[in-house]
Amino acid sequence: MNQNNEFKVSNEVFTIPLVFVFLIWFIYWVEIKFGFNFNKFGVLPRTLSGFKGVFFTHFIHGDIKHLFNNTVPLTVLLMSLMYFYRAVAFKVLLYGGLLTGFFTWIIGRESYHIGASGIVYLLFSFIFFSGVIKRHYRLVAMSLITIFLYGSMIWYVFPIKEGMSWEGHLSGFLTGLLFAIIYRKHGTVREKHVFTKTDFDDMFDESGNYIPQSPEEVINEETPSINTITYKYIYKDSQE
Repeated sequence: MNQNNEFKVSNEVFTIPLVFVFLIWFIYWVEIKFGFNFNKFGVLPRTLSGFKGVFFTHFIHGDIKHLFNNTVPLTVLLMSLMYFYRAVAFKVLLYGGLLTGFFTWIIGRESYHIGASGIVYLLFSFIFFSGVIKRHYRLVAMSLITIFLYGSMIWYVFPIKEGMSWEGHLSGFLTGLLFAIIYRKHGTVREKHVFTKTDFDDMFDESGNYIPQSPEEVINEETPSINTITYKYIYKDSQE
């Protein structure tokens, strides 16, 4: 893909993150406004009824603090994904979100797991590892910015805080790494430098050994062609 077209601001860079964030806030508003409890639509590991949470868990939040803590990094990372990795952005977001929920369903504790933090960890991991793997200078720079802003999140893939779904975080983190590897050759990649071959390079074989020229080649190089026109200049002083 042409890299000049890859790094281009489009409507999706802003609309997709804003629509996603609006949707999770709207769902929470509906839950509070009408007295619903959507926690039962979260992931309940290793149960058939809890498998529906694989599809809905990222849109459900327990309280306003939980929702707000996910909103800012979700917006920033989604914009980064849509701008720097738009060739695979929708696949990462859709398939990565489902796979994150599925991994949580497999490894999670027997409790409802809800929240968009799994998506946040998915995006964080994918953006960071993709830049490291592809080694394109812009993507590496984005990886460094990501680790600077949200590097402290890595601690929460471990069970260090009560009531937090570290399993969902770990699932998103591993899924992001997996997708970074899968899509390492998609979208923008570092261009390999191609050296221009010269006559000097023809003097050596592929192993770097010198190739002696045959006497005929030396004669042909040193002897002017019969079609060559030679000019001789005689200065005026030499004629007198």
